[in-house]
Amino acid sequence: MSTPSTTTYVLRGVRPYGTDPVDVVLADGVVAAIGAPGTVEVPEGAHEVAAQAAAQDGDSSGLVLLPGLVDLHTHLREPGREDAETVFSGTRAAAAGGFTAVHAMANTTPTQDTAGVVEQVYRLGQEAGWVDVHPVGAVTVGLDGEKLAELGAMADSAARVRVFSDDGKCVHDPVLMRRALEYVKAFDGVVAQHAQEPRLTEGAQMNEGVVSAQIGLTGWPAVAEESIIARDVLLAEHVGSRLHVCHLSTAGSVEIIRWAKGRGIDVTAEVTPHHLVLTDELARDYDPVFKVNPPLRTAADVEAVRAGLADGTIDIVATDHAPHPVEDKGCEWSSAAFGMTGLETALSVVQQTMVDTGRMTWADVARVLSQNPARIGRIDATQGRPIAVGEPANLTLVDAGATRAIDGRTQVTASDNTPFGGMELPGRVVATFLRGRATVLDGAVVDTTSSQSNSWNNAALEGAGR
Repeated sequence: MSTPSTTTYVLRGVRPYGTDPVDVVLADGVVAAIGAPGTVEVPEGAHEVAAQAAAQDGDSSGLVLLPGLVDLHTHLREPGREDAETVFSGTRAAAAGGFTAVHAMANTTPTQDTAGVVEQVYRLGQEAGWVDVHPVGAVTVGLDGEKLAELGAMADSAARVRVFSDDGKCVHDPVLMRRALEYVKAFDGVVAQHAQEPRLTEGAQMNEGVVSAQIGLTGWPAVAEESIIARDVLLAEHVGSRLHVCHLSTAGSVEIIRWAKGRGIDVTAEVTPHHLVLTDELARDYDPVFKVNPPLRTAADVEAVRAGLADGTIDIVATDHAPHPVEDKGCEWSSAAFGMTGLETALSVVQQTMVDTGRMTWADVARVLSQNPARIGRIDATQGRPIAVGEPANLTLVDAGATRAIDGRTQVTASDNTPFGGMELPGRVVATFLRGRATVLDGAVVDTTSSQSNSWNNAALEGAGR
């Protein structure tokens, strides 16, 4: 489907944050009008998105309108591992999942540890045009944990990096971690820690517990995560800096974050969709699609992270989208790579585990999947904005009443290592809009021409002061 970037859209009978139905008009990149159904003036020739979805699905009142989703933790693999994913394919997958912005993690080849590399990734995102791509800078050179990377240069680059992480590896040296926390204060940055004490996880393959003992795989103790989080929240308090905890996975970690916030420490935390629903019991068949870092934990841990997300202890859901080619996952467990895809299933998992269970509202979903990640990443001037007249039209329209069967082979991402293959999940993204331009319509990625996409996105980003 090819749709000009200048198209005006009317979303009929949609429910912002799951509230009462309204009509919403998108024009010139912003939300132009909101009103009761049938009361807003609709320009001639406007594309009626909700009406098409209603004809297909039978009930337009089930279409929930959310701010465009923002992922603080995405692996796009480019440069270096284009066999797993590219910025182009990964951002198309993000749009299909309802995202309008992603933060691209630093463990590429070469590592995103200089201004030149982060600017390369940033430009690739602009050229692709499906979502805004914000590179994450490495904390240490080459992710080696020995010397601080060019944090200031990356912050001052065209990419304006504000999130720094050695994700995939832990900044295990406390002196180096302290220096990083002190350094990023100068430009209001944040260090996002992969909490894994390396000496406690040497050779670890899965969660340490009953299942690991029974099936003979080396265990990964919860304390390896919890000890680093405890250390780092105290370091953040000591230097008065911002700390973000990546992919929190244990009940003990939730309690440490809760304690730290009670002390007023400036810490935020994320949970992945897979840690909200999957457990270490899935390792019993040695299927490496379930091998991930941090590992799938116990049912008690799943319950604890759900509770922590519901009560605000955990600030956001981040996908940790980690695509791998078939040769890296289609092998024996011990040789397989850690990681799962997640961009196209994240919203559905959150709906299933948190909304459909009554633990969260759609407004809460907007908070943890859009508003908070945009704020933490310091892109909240343009992303994660309220659904209101005059705001940038970065929006996601989801049919909350739909269900879909997940098949990694038919997903948009270049890799098929989804842990949800064969499962039925609720919700379907009907449309995604990036500053008023449709990137997804009728559930399919919109293939605009490169020239339309590039010129429009470059102009829009320049207008936003990027």
